[in-house]
Amino acid sequence: MRELDATLATFPAQLDQLLAWDLGVDSDIDVTVAQIIKEVRGAGDEQLLTLTRKFDRVDAQSMSELEIDKDELADAWARLDMPAQQALTTAADRIRRFHQRQREESWSFTDELGCELGQKIQPLDRVGVYVPGGRAAYPSSVLMTLIPAKVAGVEEIVVVSPTPSGERNDMVLAALHLAGADRVFTVGGAQAVAALAYGTKSVPRVDKIVGPGNAFVAAAKKQVFGQVGIDMIAGPSEVLVIADGTTEAEWAVLDLFSQAEHDASAQAILISTDRGFLQQVSQMIERKLPTMQRADIIRESLDGRGALIYCEGREQALAVANRIAAEHLELAVADPDPWVDGLRHAGAIFIGPHTGETFGDYMAGPSHVLPTFGTARFASPLGVYDFQKRSSMIRLSPNAAESLSAQTDLLATSEGLEAHALAARVRGSGSQE
Repeated sequence: MRELDATLATFPAQLDQLLAWDLGVDSDIDVTVAQIIKEVRGAGDEQLLTLTRKFDRVDAQSMSELEIDKDELADAWARLDMPAQQALTTAADRIRRFHQRQREESWSFTDELGCELGQKIQPLDRVGVYVPGGRAAYPSSVLMTLIPAKVAGVEEIVVVSPTPSGERNDMVLAALHLAGADRVFTVGGAQAVAALAYGTKSVPRVDKIVGPGNAFVAAAKKQVFGQVGIDMIAGPSEVLVIADGTTEAEWAVLDLFSQAEHDASAQAILISTDRGFLQQVSQMIERKLPTMQRADIIRESLDGRGALIYCEGREQALAVANRIAAEHLELAVADPDPWVDGLRHAGAIFIGPHTGETFGDYMAGPSHVLPTFGTARFASPLGVYDFQKRSSMIRLSPNAAESLSAQTDLLATSEGLEAHALAARVRGSGSQE
């Protein structure tokens, strides 16, 4: 794990190198995904079945074999033991309570001319949710994506999730039951995204696709954007821990490991204003890493994209943090509030040493679908607002039309748009010829 010093003149270039990651998709993947999308658009269900047999080793002969009905979801819920049911229920309740506060309502006002202006807030009709499958099962992602959509009032939620070799995970199915999935298809990859974007005989076309996936899913979402909405193009998971040396080194190490164990491409960075603490962390990483189940993945992640960074004070640490704009940012400091005020860019901020990022993944409440690769500079976590749309509402009184007609006429004429000008002019007093 590399060690960097923000006080050195070479640091900016070293930080740029550390953060370098191609958020764009590999050109070969792009070409493959474009072909898959074309094939699914042309052959629909038939091609979905072919690709599912090829990539997921599921020998289904009809789409009905790839759809999980609500009874099966309910059965999976019933099979869980009480602690598992309680954990999912607690998480779902907390996620729901948080996101209910995000709901926007329609509004309007009448101005001094008698114009009634406002916004009509409406939920999307149908949303597609991609739930990763394969090497790991993510019931937490089910709750974190479906519940905000339900709170927003989305009428129908269509879930796609691959089940390699036909293995279906009870925790995922139970989470789908608890979160209220309307339809669930065991298809994945770019073909699932294409089916959601364009529709097939069996898979309904959706208005927006959300949820994380691999490079092929990311490429497909990028290519179908415009045909449907998408939440974001997500890169590898990230955590930035800022510590002042007052917290336990072991806590910081485990929080770094928590991100690194996701994927060899995940990024875990620790900033500290205490050189001694950085040394403690470095030594504990070496002692603790061999005991971890996913030690090889963690090691590759930390060696490839991880870093321990020394900053001489809060101001410099905040400047580095804002440059990184991490997906997850932990403030493991004694007095975190002054630090919060200086943070401008982060997907989620975990305040105080007891607030480990792992709670955000499962139980805290806010959706864990967050902007990555520095996109927290302009992007936000997944929320209810992602599943609502806004229509501007405009009602002009006769007096307002008359009052605004001359100036509207002038501006339209300045742009060379005669019909626009005339349409305003005829609504003005005594302007009709």
